[in-house]
Amino acid sequence: MRMPGGWWGRKSTPAKVETYTRWSFHFFALAELASAGLPLFGGGVPGWLAVLLLVLTAGHAVACALTASRALDWTLGRREQPVHTLWTLGALTAGVAVTAIVVAERGPSGDDVDTAAGGIFAVVLIFGAGVLAMGLPDRRHVYGVVVGFAVGSGVLSLPLGRPGTATLLTTLAILLGAGFLAFTSAFSVWLLNAVYALDEARETRARLAVAEERLRFGRDLHDVMGRNLAVISLKSELAVQLARRGRPEAEEQMIEVQRIARESQREVREVVRGYREADLGVELGGAQGVLAAAGIACTVSGEAAGLPPDVQSALGWVVREATTNVLRHGDAKRCTVAVHRSRDGVVLTVENDGAAGPSGPGGSGLAGLRERLAAVDGTLEAGTVREGVFRLVAQVPMVTEVAS
Repeated sequence: MRMPGGWWGRKSTPAKVETYTRWSFHFFALAELASAGLPLFGGGVPGWLAVLLLVLTAGHAVACALTASRALDWTLGRREQPVHTLWTLGALTAGVAVTAIVVAERGPSGDDVDTAAGGIFAVVLIFGAGVLAMGLPDRRHVYGVVVGFAVGSGVLSLPLGRPGTATLLTTLAILLGAGFLAFTSAFSVWLLNAVYALDEARETRARLAVAEERLRFGRDLHDVMGRNLAVISLKSELAVQLARRGRPEAEEQMIEVQRIARESQREVREVVRGYREADLGVELGGAQGVLAAAGIACTVSGEAAGLPPDVQSALGWVVREATTNVLRHGDAKRCTVAVHRSRDGVVLTVENDGAAGPSGPGGSGLAGLRERLAAVDGTLEAGTVREGVFRLVAQVPMVTEVAS
């Protein structure tokens, strides 16, 4: 069985969000190149100048994409802050902007040349500020870059003789555009970090649940063995003292020690059996509560009462394993658990829209569940029933009588 969507479907939710975010920033580079490069080929720009401006714009777009990728790695804690890359992008942005404004004011005459150069001037400042915002540590630095680029555009334009109204409008456009793009970049990074934090919290919750169960088992085992071993120690010491004195009661004490040892073995087996068994009713309620807490709508139908203990244990493990993997490996929004009983047996169905199955296709989770179900002559089927929907069906035949 293959997960739907191939390469994309096998990614975790945080990995999907990260991939989407990265390619969104790469798309920004294409958008910059398109918005600044298309006016160059309107017919009024000399060929050599169009090629020069296009090369400068393409180099700036590539630098933006590289900076965005490294800044994203920095925000995710995978590398140090790319200070040199940020300074390089800032210098390149200023250089391209200066070149564009000089071409507009001192280059070949013509409205097409002015329009193309002015567009490049605004676009590189807007995209440069937006990408730089990703690699800055706090909002004050982001505000400083956005405002600095906007004010710098006005300061650069005035000495070259541009009209005051045009300079003011350009400054305002760069301020609004750079501010919007910087906000978009910062929000995307924050959202990605939040998704990773939530996924880490989910993993932590699953590990804590396992640790809590192990602690419970350890406490139960300590209570049984600690008490009985203390009694065995005392009675053995008493038997030694009586044997040294030649008292016949020593034999009785050792017989008592044997009895307590056998009783301890029985109690340990009961503790282990209780640890390995799962109650279906408890697991159904627990699954609904845990999934609801994770923001997954869970519907449970059917009754577990009246089923033999061994059947409840086997089906309870199916519910437990399926719930754990919906939380850990899927991207589900909805999950349904149904218990259907008939004269032929009982069928447990777990279905979720996150395409998550126990330990993946053919994994140890499914193998373990099949072994538990085989002990009660049960079967297990699991797979994708339609795009994005995973269904697990456990069936145990002839488990109980159903009244007419």
